[in-house]
Amino acid sequence: MTYCLGILAQQGLVLAADSRTNAGVDYISSYRKLFDFSVPGDRALMLCTSGNLSITQAVLHTLERDIIVNAEINLHTLPTLYDVARYIGNCIRKLQELDRAWLDKDNIDFQCNFLLGGQIQGETSELYLIYSQGNCIKSTPETPFLQVGETKYGKPILDRTLTFESSLDEIAKCALLSIDSTMRSNLSVGPPINMIMYETDSFEIRHRAKFYAGDPYLIKMRKHWEVALRKAAARMPDIVWNQNSLPTSPDLTDIAQP
Repeated sequence: MTYCLGILAQQGLVLAADSRTNAGVDYISSYRKLFDFSVPGDRALMLCTSGNLSITQAVLHTLERDIIVNAEINLHTLPTLYDVARYIGNCIRKLQELDRAWLDKDNIDFQCNFLLGGQIQGETSELYLIYSQGNCIKSTPETPFLQVGETKYGKPILDRTLTFESSLDEIAKCALLSIDSTMRSNLSVGPPINMIMYETDSFEIRHRAKFYAGDPYLIKMRKHWEVALRKAAARMPDIVWNQNSLPTSPDLTDIAQP
């Protein structure tokens, strides 16, 4: 399994990914899942991968080959990030046509998802999720983050802490907390964690980080978060037990607002 996430904000983007892959408890290894295809000064392109490793590697090989041979359509020639997302989707579909029948014979699921984030000259920063079928969706200010892989453990932190107006430094911390919380609850997600922060209109990647198991900052962050959660839980208002009165109807605003 894996866990990757991308977060879009007014100031830019943060993408992060773990590095663990496994095919059962006896076959656990590490592979990088966050890739930089940027052309400084022209475009910033970051890609996260999840799913069947052989499929994601085949897609990446196709993308890299098209750049090397100067194919008419490649990551560095397309004019918009949406066009890039569609191009990656087409690469996935072509691989499906080649390999799907053989994978189906052995009941191997053709499963891969990609997060594409970045900015091309003339556009603003954008973030896309590309599915196994080749179609894609785009993040919005109302939904500023997208996830792939083992998403459920790290989502509550993002839901309760992020807004489109959050600073990039705040977003980076939330992204790291989200992955660390997932690692705490699921052994199929693990370090090293790779993270990139991109500032809109810079058209270059200036901030990168890699966190290994036992990294001092990870340990410090984890302890700080756990202590803060315990204190917050201890300060919660007391429950009023044995109440006889019930509301006539549910207050949906209480559900919507944290």
